[in-house]
Amino acid sequence: MVSSTGGRSGGHDDAALDEIDLAGELMIAATASADDRLPTERIDEVLLDRPDGGAPADGPSEPGS
Repeated sequence: MVSSTGGRSGGHDDAALDEIDLAGELMIAATASADDRLPTERIDEVLLDRPDGGAPADGPSEPGS
């Protein structure tokens, strides 16, 4: 994969990729749902049932980490 950062590795790229993955998982869940809206409980299941254990419960990580 070619990066627009010129070979630099940074937390911002990783965070953006994580957000893209989460959005994709939510879109898949919404597509599979028969309802017009994805229930909050299902959103929680999708976001928290991840191999890395989901996002930290206390919010976003510190900048630069």
